Amino acid sequence: MIKTILFDLGGVIITLDQAEAIRRFREIGLSDAEQRLNAYTQSGIFGDLEMGLIDAEEFRSRLSALMGNEVTYEQCLYAWKGYVGDVPMRNLLTLRKLRTEGFRIVLLSNTNPYMMSWALSSEFDGKGQALDYYIDDAYLSYKCRMMKPDECFFRYVIEKEGVSPDNLLFVDDGLRNVENAASLGIKTFQPENGSDWTNEIYKYLNQ
Repeated sequence: MIKTILFDLGGVIITLDQAEAIRRFREIGLSDAEQRLNAYTQSGIFGDLEMGLIDAEEFRSRLSALMGNEVTYEQCLYAWKGYVGDVPMRNLLTLRKLRTEGFRIVLLSNTNPYMMSWALSSEFDGKGQALDYYIDDAYLSYKCRMMKPDECFFRYVIEKEGVSPDNLLFVDDGLRNVENAASLGIKTFQPENGSDWTNEIYKYLNQ
């Protein structure tokens, strides 16, 4: 029986716009942004940021050195927020509804301090509420120092939540992420980026 639902952020709760993120990083001076950015698991200094190996200031400094021109925190934030395509209110209302129905709603995301400074602000939903208004808890890659699809990250969440894997439903748009979660006995649901999953999720909850 599902007790806890683990939600990805980009591609599930919010719509992911990879092309806009690439465009914005190019705009601030990263000419090879397309080669350096990934929709699911970052690498290089981008991966170091999302793994918590460097902080936002060190990322800014190293990105500046990489490009050969100084960029500000605000420019980095602007570029990272390019990943945010849309924040569908239907998704947020469903998170609230699921909580009232007794499910524990938890974020499990590969993310970074720039993205979360926006997500945890009153700008998040366009109505003055931050992401944490809609969820119970969060496991963030840069704080946990682990990234999906590493099985260690899923094992860590299972242990922290204190539930059997088959009491968890993991909702993520990344194939490798759901495959690795499923290999540990976690129930999974893989909607496409930007799709309306708000009704379909009940098929998995009622199994």
